Amino acid sequence: MMCTKLTKLGTFSLEELDGLIYESARIANPGERIDFLSRKFLNTDYAEATLIGDKDTPEIFVINLEEVDCMTFIEYIEAMRLSSSYQEFESNLRRVRYGSGIVEFINRNHFFTDWKEFNPGYIKDVSETIGGGKTVRIQKMLNVKEDGAYFLPGIRPVEREILYIPSEAVDLPILKKLRSGDYIGIYSALSGLDVSHVGIVVRDGENLFLRHASSKKEYRKVIDQDFRTYVADKPGIIVFRPKNIEHL
Repeated sequence: MMCTKLTKLGTFSLEELDGLIYESARIANPGERIDFLSRKFLNTDYAEATLIGDKDTPEIFVINLEEVDCMTFIEYIEAMRLSSSYQEFESNLRRVRYGSGIVEFINRNHFFTDWKEFNPGYIKDVSETIGGGKTVRIQKMLNVKEDGAYFLPGIRPVEREILYIPSEAVDLPILKKLRSGDYIGIYSALSGLDVSHVGIVVRDGENLFLRHASSKKEYRKVIDQDFRTYVADKPGIIVFRPKNIEHL
């Protein structure tokens, strides 16, 4: 389907990106591939609202590698790890960001758990596998605030079961089960939201980091932070794991 497109490649040239994606496709392990790709985006500027489209504005297919928010950052990385060329990346980004790959505002993944619903072939929810009996299940009506207003006008509310691991339960045995390349959602206790933030697990020996696009004023860029310290004061985590995809 034809759609309006806006592309900003930031510090990359098209040839550099094509080569980077091609090189990453030779890394068999999906987590290592995600680590390799996401490392190239460290220090990329943070910016909110880089996507274009709402209930009153036609959706534009945006590729903005110049500046990212927490969700667009992991979308770009996931689409790249599924690809072996820049051309494939564009096609995969449509599938990662939009239900059925149809570029429309109503089809966009507005919630982290939309990934599980629309991309089950690429990722799986391993929160219960990681958390075991410490995992909490909760039913939420996404997009509906406590006062009944919508977070996103024009998007139909959806009732969804959320599985998350409370932060106080994230002990050493659980941390040891996390892998590089796992996508982490920071669970939100607010009505109508599944997560408040997302990022990527990076394991370096015994050290575990959250690689994410931070909105905090002292950073405003893609950074690595100690995982356990970061999640300690958060309500909990949701863990999605990339599936091994043969794409060559």
